[in-house]
Amino acid sequence: MRGSPRIVGGLLLIGGIGAFSFVVGIGSAAAETVVVVLTGANEVPPNTSPGKGEANVDYDKASKKLTYKLTYSGLTGDATAAHFHGPAAPDANAGVVIPIGSGAPANLTEGSATLTDAQAADLLAGKWYVNVHTKANPGGEIRGQVVPK
Repeated sequence: MRGSPRIVGGLLLIGGIGAFSFVVGIGSAAAETVVVVLTGANEVPPNTSPGKGEANVDYDKASKKLTYKLTYSGLTGDATAAHFHGPAAPDANAGVVIPIGSGAPANLTEGSATLTDAQAADLLAGKWYVNVHTKANPGGEIRGQVVPK
């Protein structure tokens, strides 16, 4: 018994859509990865720091584990602290949610933290930012908003 090419093609299309939906479903429960660019212009209020930085941020939704790697250069002085702050829009400031490193973070700082449900919701809504502080800029010298894809 031979199937009609239209029926066979339709079944293949439906099967392909089902497989795609399954893969997308797994992807939505997997890790979010974001590269955050930090500059003085992103601070609130903005500053003219020549400093720049980058934070590679990974968040695994299943385990609620946040993993990060922060690098920076060109600051007006040594970093005195670095943190994830939130919840805040890009034009607002907020309190510390998670410290990055302890004390004055090195130019390359890596770490991880397990988030609460509320923290995860704010992170995934783009309401967190990374901030590096210095003596000259105690409120923050360079900043970048964490905006999941």
